[in-house]
Amino acid sequence: MLFLAAAAAGYIYWDYARHFESTDDAFIESRQFIVAPKVAGYIIAVPVTDNQHVNAGDVLARIDDRDYRIAVDQAQAQVSAAQANIKNIDAQITIQQAQINAGQAQVEQAQAALTYAEQQAQRYADLAQREAGTVQMAQQTASTLRQDQAALRNAQASLAVAQRQVDALKAQRTSAEASLAQANAQLAQAKLNLSYTTIRAAQAGRIADLTAAAGQFAQPGTALAMFVPDEIWVTANYKETQLTDMRPGQPATMRIDAYPGRLIRGHVDSVQSGSGTAFSLLPAQNATGNYVKIVQRVPVKIIMDDAPSDVALGPGMSVVPSVRVLPGRSLYERIAALL
Repeated sequence: MLFLAAAAAGYIYWDYARHFESTDDAFIESRQFIVAPKVAGYIIAVPVTDNQHVNAGDVLARIDDRDYRIAVDQAQAQVSAAQANIKNIDAQITIQQAQINAGQAQVEQAQAALTYAEQQAQRYADLAQREAGTVQMAQQTASTLRQDQAALRNAQASLAVAQRQVDALKAQRTSAEASLAQANAQLAQAKLNLSYTTIRAAQAGRIADLTAAAGQFAQPGTALAMFVPDEIWVTANYKETQLTDMRPGQPATMRIDAYPGRLIRGHVDSVQSGSGTAFSLLPAQNATGNYVKIVQRVPVKIIMDDAPSDVALGPGMSVVPSVRVLPGRSLYERIAALL
């Protein structure tokens, strides 16, 4: 009887254990990146230290910004000059419009004088033809008529020149507006470069491999530190034969080699669409006659649901995850059912 109970318990444990897939080829990963400046200059302050945790927006380093502040002032002066130029052109257009109004009045005056001269010339010509007036007066009125005609043409020409001058001033204003837009763009770029002199954390995480120091001359793209975000996960390289029943959302437990006493719970987030070697720099090309089949490893992303906050977890640390690949009753429930 004891033997049968032990056999039953052993079967139940085996049936329960076979629904777990485990591997020791697993590591913590994150999307760590290099902290680098976008502008050149001497570093004047590094208010962080090695392995320090920072929040989003915290200052990581400061670059001497005096040159960039001068550039902002120069760009602001160019904007002011461009705005003043536009105001000057607007004033010239206003003055020119007044000249156009005066020219129109001169044209109307010349037109009125011409109408009177035409009437006078016609009147004295008729009188001279009937010998009721002198030829001299007829000639004088005819001369006055020609003078008034010339005066009208001169007034009309002056009005046309004034109107064309307005068109020229409007073209100058368009060019001045373009210069203002360019000056505003240069000012925006200068302010942007000034903002780059303060290097801030884009997200919460930890500083690693800090190399920045006060007095160091930093070039754009120079590595000042490595940044490890708080968002970390486990990449478990399971054999492809272990993925038969593995699905996203299945629960997982993990033990980290650095902290063997900690049991961390999590769940399967996703399974990579392809083996690890397929995405390597030199993927395998099994096209020879002596091909030997090798079981491939497929990366599985596992999210830690209760990652401990009192210990340091970072990329590269070894993990042993175990995923429950099929839903079912617990070991105790199975034993209780048999009893």
